[in-house]
Amino acid sequence: MRKLKFFLAAFLSALLLLGGGAHLNVWAEETDKYYIGGMTAGFMLSAEGTEIIGLSEVAAEDGLHRPAEDAGIRIGDTIVAVDDIRIKTIGDLNAALERSGGKPVKLTVKRRGETAETEILPVKEKKSGKYKIGVLIRDTLAGIGTVTFVNQKTYRFGALGHDVCDDNKNSLGIAESKVYLCSVIGVNKGVRGKAGELRGLFLNDSALGKAEKVCSTGLYGTFDKKYDFSHCESVEAAPLSAATIGKAVIYSTVDGCCPQQYEINIVKVDEDNRENKNFVIKVTDPRLIEETGGIVQGMSGSPIVQNGKLIGAVTHVFLNDPTRGYGIGIEKMIGE
Repeated sequence: MRKLKFFLAAFLSALLLLGGGAHLNVWAEETDKYYIGGMTAGFMLSAEGTEIIGLSEVAAEDGLHRPAEDAGIRIGDTIVAVDDIRIKTIGDLNAALERSGGKPVKLTVKRRGETAETEILPVKEKKSGKYKIGVLIRDTLAGIGTVTFVNQKTYRFGALGHDVCDDNKNSLGIAESKVYLCSVIGVNKGVRGKAGELRGLFLNDSALGKAEKVCSTGLYGTFDKKYDFSHCESVEAAPLSAATIGKAVIYSTVDGCCPQQYEINIVKVDEDNRENKNFVIKVTDPRLIEETGGIVQGMSGSPIVQNGKLIGAVTHVFLNDPTRGYGIGIEKMIGE
């Protein structure tokens, strides 16, 4: 069998430059008002293929076989096509293996953003009579994050403030369009050297809206007009040029379903950063530090408000200091 040989795909940096110009045009006419988010949302995402979470043997009539392992497949790889036919679900992969009739097939595999092709020979399992390649797979991932804003006119919302990737840095797409309200039932506190996380429970009878897009600046879609916005504050948004070093607040949910306001300091503003790191913030609110240790996973998207204006969203935490983290300028999210 041929081993996998990975190659880097080229990207057009010019797209980033065009994106920056688009944001300037948005702010030339920005007059809309926004509901401040802070509520925790649950969503289902897809690796745009079937992700390998384990390797196994296939027990055939003539003994044990390890087709995937022999072909160089690794845990964390994502199978995106079989014989150039797109694979999105476990059912797609099983159907493709059955069509092979035991003849070699070509797998297209993604690993850490790189793509490769390899040939593999499906083996007929003795017990089930099905053709298998010796992998344990999944096609969806559940995640939670924080809603940043909802446009009062259009009900368009933005959340997260960054791209969504699996543990192997593969970008994820939308598996199910519904976005659910999520109740936070526990917190793993952040400590130096290890990020904490919110533990949430999907409220499947409480859909917040529909997701339509995931990109480098977050998750976007349309909020349900029937949602009760009476507890949400209404604000205007402001560009990065209006942000200053000093006091601000974030809105996050770290217990149950109700967002709370927490005090922070903005310690750095970088208008030119293109990696969603336009702010460095420090949590100063003793309540949040006591409950979470600072910024934890699941708080991504928490809106940042300064001087009564929505200016950004929390995106990342500093591993060496969970009270500090990065934020994205809201103009980048609204521009999407």
